[in-house]
Amino acid sequence: MTASLARRVSFWLLLLLLGGCASLRGPGAPGQKLDPWETWNRKVFSFNESLDAHVLKPAATAYSEIVPAPVRLATDHFFGNIADIWSSFNLLLQGRFKASVQQTMRFAVNTTLGLAGLLDISTEVGLEKNSEDLGKTFGRWGFGTGAYVVWPLFGPSSVRDSLAMPWDRLASPALVFNGGASKTAIISLQTINARANFLRAGEMLDGIALDKYTFYRDAYLQRRGSFDDDEEYEVLTPAKAPP
Repeated sequence: MTASLARRVSFWLLLLLLGGCASLRGPGAPGQKLDPWETWNRKVFSFNESLDAHVLKPAATAYSEIVPAPVRLATDHFFGNIADIWSSFNLLLQGRFKASVQQTMRFAVNTTLGLAGLLDISTEVGLEKNSEDLGKTFGRWGFGTGAYVVWPLFGPSSVRDSLAMPWDRLASPALVFNGGASKTAIISLQTINARANFLRAGEMLDGIALDKYTFYRDAYLQRRGSFDDDEEYEVLTPAKAPP
């Protein structure tokens, strides 16, 4: 994606943000305040679930049977090490200079002593990982979460995080390889590797979640701090979830 395309995407997402803010001011139950597009979101969620069941999960299952767990873990470390640079940049934008320096040190230590990031030496020596992205940076600058939205392929998001998505995608670890020419292959490997590591967790979730859409939505908003942005939001526990 070029910088020009990123700007155009952000322009349209900004319009979406304004529309979402208008929707959030309207009437409705407190539990729906951050999810005014639930009907549409559920359709996209179902599409993503079908895609996962028929494509991603079978691929991840086959991958996990072929690739040993230590290799999958090393792959996670490698991609995570590259992502630390983007985290460091965002921490700098947030004015958290000490944390930014620490993330940079993590990258330096893991790259030099951890075999280009295949080993997470930094965590063992006390340099804890602090993952940040542009969506969190926007939140640090005072931008509200906006409406919850589910995107095809990309999954759960919010209007604020959607505005940041083009730049977060531009900072993909795939750009390290051949100037981004192998982007599709690298992103596919990263996605399948991550999905393979959560196969068992996904099966457990299928067994306990009464409403997977609600579970994923609340988990995403909780992780992104959206409930702090809106004290009226009602967390739907399994007992409150629709049948």
